[in-house]
Amino acid sequence: MDRRKEELEKKRQKLAELRRAREERRAVLESQSNQTQSSGSSTSASKDRKAIDDLVALVLGERPSTPSAGGASDRGSDTGSEFTASRPASSNFGYSIPGTPVSESNGNRSSIISQPGAPATPISSAPRYVAELTEFQTVVADIPPLEQVVYSKEIQTAEGSFDAPQKSEEEIRKEIMDEIELLEKERQAELEEERKRAELEKVEEFQELTDDEKKLILASPEFLEFMDNSSKFVERALNETYDFMKDYTLGIDVDSDENSGKRVKFVCDFWDEKWSRNRSVTDVNWSTKYPELLVSSHNKNPATVNEPDGVALVWNLHLQDRPEFVFHSQSDVLSVMFSKFHPNYIIGGTYSGQIVLWDTRAKSLPVLKTPLSAGGHTHPVYSLEMVGTQNAHNLITGSTDGFVCSWQLDMLAQPQDYLELLHPSHNKTDEVSVTCLGFPDNETTTFWVGTEEGNVYQAGRYDQAGSKAGINQTDTYKGHYGSVTGLHFHPLYGSVDFSDLFLTCSVDWTVKLWRAKSASKTSSQPTNITPLYSFEHADDYVYDVKWSPSHPALFGSVDGNGQFDLWNLNADTEEPFVSTSVGSGRALNKLAWDKEGNKTAIGSSDGRVYVYDIGEIANPKQDDWHLLQKNVSEMITNQENPGTK
Repeated sequence: MDRRKEELEKKRQKLAELRRAREERRAVLESQSNQTQSSGSSTSASKDRKAIDDLVALVLGERPSTPSAGGASDRGSDTGSEFTASRPASSNFGYSIPGTPVSESNGNRSSIISQPGAPATPISSAPRYVAELTEFQTVVADIPPLEQVVYSKEIQTAEGSFDAPQKSEEEIRKEIMDEIELLEKERQAELEEERKRAELEKVEEFQELTDDEKKLILASPEFLEFMDNSSKFVERALNETYDFMKDYTLGIDVDSDENSGKRVKFVCDFWDEKWSRNRSVTDVNWSTKYPELLVSSHNKNPATVNEPDGVALVWNLHLQDRPEFVFHSQSDVLSVMFSKFHPNYIIGGTYSGQIVLWDTRAKSLPVLKTPLSAGGHTHPVYSLEMVGTQNAHNLITGSTDGFVCSWQLDMLAQPQDYLELLHPSHNKTDEVSVTCLGFPDNETTTFWVGTEEGNVYQAGRYDQAGSKAGINQTDTYKGHYGSVTGLHFHPLYGSVDFSDLFLTCSVDWTVKLWRAKSASKTSSQPTNITPLYSFEHADDYVYDVKWSPSHPALFGSVDGNGQFDLWNLNADTEEPFVSTSVGSGRALNKLAWDKEGNKTAIGSSDGRVYVYDIGEIANPKQDDWHLLQKNVSEMITNQENPGTK
């Protein structure tokens, strides 16, 4: 198509040149016509002068002058004119009659004929040149003959008769079209030749690319995107642990011994050389939509300056060598979670107090984030909870600045609710530094918060009958002697409702079981509520504790010694049901159960995320709910009557 356009453009230029040449030729012919007309005037004037000279010579009886070869007569005339002009008028011996022409012949004057009625004039024998008569013609010639400068059909016909006939516009157009058709045939022939050459090249042996060509291909964005997506598919297939060679006729389950009894099975660990090195895992969370996906948040890497301070990595159980997604943050990410109602949304709480929202369909930077102002949090955000339903839900965040904020995910410019937690028992400041918070299932207004001083408080988001929004000033859940690091309510499922039970862990090396007091039964005076039971097996800080979502009496905890403990309240309360050393013995910061309760994800301070399969331990028996109810009733009795056991 480009070649076609070039050929047409050349033809247009050629046609313009032909028109320009025709105009130039017409201008030249017009100038020649003017010159011919001027020369014709000069020629007629010379003829008239010669006729007068011949007439004078005939009257005088002399022979008419004939032009000599080489222009001798003209030279003689010019010479005589110069001779006469140089001689004074008084030197003429004869008298000249005005208006009477005088002729020269061979340079000698013959005679002078006087007109009738005029005095006789003596005839002089001195020579007189005819060139004197040219003065009158010269004066007449100086007047431009305006009436002769015209364009007549006769002159145009004469001019055109000497030139070759010009081509008409139709003929030129026909020639151009013929040339275009010829060029089109040539182009079609070239295309056919190229097609044949391409077919031959397919048959020929493969030609090795040069190093520059390889580098150019490898650096292209299209190739990188293709490799990133396609390699994930291949790695997921390679990481599939299904036994394709399994023989069902044997009837023997080889892995039955690993999944049964007091045992947990290590599945995998996630770690990335670039994003996990020198970073601690600050939080982990499973996706409620995709059971194979989990997200981990990480703090700053002090060894790098150009990398973002905080990152959130989305891992896939079928893609264990690298993260599925990498999200960036300008500040350390301390808490992270998948949105319960938007599978593509990931929410993070940062050290600077910002709440960031990432989208798996977008790039690595947050799509929304809260401003760094007094309208939100100004201290680290350690707690994230989402309450409500699909059509009406809110994100609840708690920070050590003493505020609990309620957000809508589609508008993070300012919080929907802004609740300041104050308690008069604090000496230096009334603010309550929130380190963790939790909502009972099916509860959206009343929540419990763990604080830095070790106390747990009940709080409400709104003013209710008999109580105001904020912390319940009378009831204090007092039992820990250090900062509360984790708080989790029992899930609401099964035949018995245990949603009033919650667990807390602390840096005082203990895990405590509490029974939440109903918000409608608040005390009229300050009351300290004690825990139902205290689990004191750990030898280091206990950083997190979580109830199992499938077994009513099962919960897990992780501590600073790298121990992952599974507790079964129906089996034993003094010792964990299963205790496992995770990784290299580094501190374990966070614990998360998947939706089915079969797997746990554990975040370590070395940047790794460990996944364990709980196996048969996670499967409850039919009487586990009633047995737990019996054990809890005994704990309540012991709490009310401390002297009896």
